[in-house]
Amino acid sequence: MASCPAHSFPSLQWSISPPTSFSLSILTISAVIFPFPSEGYCVRLKGTLISILLLALLVAGIAYKEYLSAGVSAVRSMPTPTVVVAEVQKKLVRREVEALGTVKSRESIVLTAKVTEKVDRILFEDGQSISAGQLLVTLHADEQQAKVRAAKANLKEQRREYKRIEGLVKRNTIARSELDAIYTDIEVAKAVLAQIEAELAARYIHAPFSGVLGFRQISPGALLTPGVVITTLDDIATVKLDFSIPEAFFALVNQGAVIEASTAAYPNEIFRGQVASIESRINPQTRAMVVRADIANRDLRLRPGMLMTLSLIVGEHQGLVVPEEALVSRQQLHFLFVVSEDGTVEQREVELGFRRRGEVEVLVGIEEGERVITRGIHRVRPGQKVEVREQERFTFREAG
Repeated sequence: MASCPAHSFPSLQWSISPPTSFSLSILTISAVIFPFPSEGYCVRLKGTLISILLLALLVAGIAYKEYLSAGVSAVRSMPTPTVVVAEVQKKLVRREVEALGTVKSRESIVLTAKVTEKVDRILFEDGQSISAGQLLVTLHADEQQAKVRAAKANLKEQRREYKRIEGLVKRNTIARSELDAIYTDIEVAKAVLAQIEAELAARYIHAPFSGVLGFRQISPGALLTPGVVITTLDDIATVKLDFSIPEAFFALVNQGAVIEASTAAYPNEIFRGQVASIESRINPQTRAMVVRADIANRDLRLRPGMLMTLSLIVGEHQGLVVPEEALVSRQQLHFLFVVSEDGTVEQREVELGFRRRGEVEVLVGIEEGERVITRGIHRVRPGQKVEVREQERFTFREAG
């Protein structure tokens, strides 16, 4: 049996994948070997096979093109994503230092007795607000009161005697030295009276300043000794807030600088104050300095010992601000999705400035008045058209 020479059929490589039923049929036909081929037959067979293969490639190319067109049509038929945007605004941006601080009373003391004596009366309640000079506790004072009366009577008698002697001296009846002796007795009587009155005053315990009392630690009839705690007293009409900041900010902090503080007790409120003083030394271990601020506490809601989160404002400038939720971060890079007037999305790499709760300053990459996507970011791609459902109105916090 004769066969066509191998060199009569050029090497063909298939690049269509996966094979279709049509291409398999062509391969089957091309594999048929006719018996008793002649040389002319081989030439005709060669041309036929090449034509069939070229036709198969043409059909496959058309099919692939239709496949791609169908995919593009499917993408184009998808609904336009809707997004929410916010306008880039120019605001007064604050440079802030974040810190934790502890509330302290403006004045604070522990009330104790100076003498050993029994408690006579207690004239205050736990947690009571009091005024300066208000009487709080009286101790047993009968003995001191009697001594005061005796000392006053003695002083009165000495003064009466002084006048009598003075008249005699003027008439030259007695020597002036006796008048001088009576004068000395009067001064001694005054000193004795002052001492006894001080002992009596120690039996009456008054508030040294206005404030709020703590729990009372004594009972009527109890024997007090010096140092025993009666109660505590705190002046909290204005409170002090002590906090530490790194020494790097030393040159930026001045008396009168504004702070804004919040506490877990009142999470939705901001308490404003001013720097009153700065510690004269920097801690060599922590490289931090202690700063003290005063906060008005008119409603007495802030109490000593409270922990507060605060922002110390060390500078202000005008800057472009966007909502923090519009920011997309990838590793060390930051992006915003900007919507143009015709609804096309553009991804912008931006450089950030200062951050604040809910907002962020953008230094480079956007302009005032542009619109950035805040909701629906995960549904869009650069170059895609979007439908703006609404434009949110963001009220950024101003300085002051």
